[in-house]
Amino acid sequence: MSREPQPVSPHLPVRPEWLALHAEDALEPDLAIIDPHHHLWERENDRYLLEDIGADAGSGHRIVATAFMECGAFYRTEGPAAMTSLGETEYVNRVAEAAAGGPCRVAAGIVGYVSLLLGPEAGALLDAHLQAAPGRFRGIRNSSVYHPDPAARASMATPPPGLLADVQFRRGFACLAPRGLSFDAWMYHSQLDEALDLARAFPDTTIVLNHVGGPSGIGPYAGRRAEVFEAWRAAMRALARCPNVMVKLGGMGMRMFGFDFATKPAPPDSQALADAWAPYMLECIEAFGPERCMFESNFPVDKGTCSYGVIWNAFKRIAASFGRAEKEALFLRTAARVYRIALPD
Repeated sequence: MSREPQPVSPHLPVRPEWLALHAEDALEPDLAIIDPHHHLWERENDRYLLEDIGADAGSGHRIVATAFMECGAFYRTEGPAAMTSLGETEYVNRVAEAAAGGPCRVAAGIVGYVSLLLGPEAGALLDAHLQAAPGRFRGIRNSSVYHPDPAARASMATPPPGLLADVQFRRGFACLAPRGLSFDAWMYHSQLDEALDLARAFPDTTIVLNHVGGPSGIGPYAGRRAEVFEAWRAAMRALARCPNVMVKLGGMGMRMFGFDFATKPAPPDSQALADAWAPYMLECIEAFGPERCMFESNFPVDKGTCSYGVIWNAFKRIAASFGRAEKEALFLRTAARVYRIALPD
């Protein structure tokens, strides 16, 4: 699988001046939150580092910790190709050490990258990542986002078709559970049957489905939201019957979901986002239960649609009807359990 960035990013551009046109005070500011999905990177004209996530996390919500998600950044530039992703884990672990004493423990959990297409040889690489970030390395992600129609593609990952069913990949996947590692899965809704087959084949491995399972709204799916929703819903209900599958509620600020907020003169408020996203997120919560769902920022990718403060307000609006225990699961405890992040006293 290629780990090289594509010449043109499929992500919406982050426009600070546009985002500044709308701000909100934090709803329920005392609610403790673990953000289980954000990136760190430094690319040409595009950076998101500790000071950036720190500033976002300090925007009024009580973000007590985060989990970093691999994104092909800070790789080693020398050595065997299979070892280069260790550079990302090493870098993020240094970030976590720097943030450990602050109000937000950035990267308290780390999800890195090891190609499971290496089969059993992936085990030694997983061990190397565990040693590079002791007490923080929690799993890996091998993105499987593939679609035969280029107009439907909306990721910088370029996996082959059928990745999750590949025999060699599954030999590598078998190395995760013995090490207590989870697997973050990123795919389009049209591939959810592949995730179902994987989850059934490896019931002892925790699989975390990213971005509500990727119900697409672009390319061949543009203008077919109701049809896509029903197909996605049926696939998610089937996945919910696998107790080892968790779901991240977020990522819907990306271009691939087909919402047009980024084309407006001003950024959306949290109510507009909640109205658009609630049908998907509430369906996930109903199917999987709050104890298997977690809200995620997906920053800085979703920052092309709204600010950090607004996105968490949108999530809080979506969860407004839930009780205290359910909110704690959705915003804090599911992420803490899955990524083994210690809760604040």
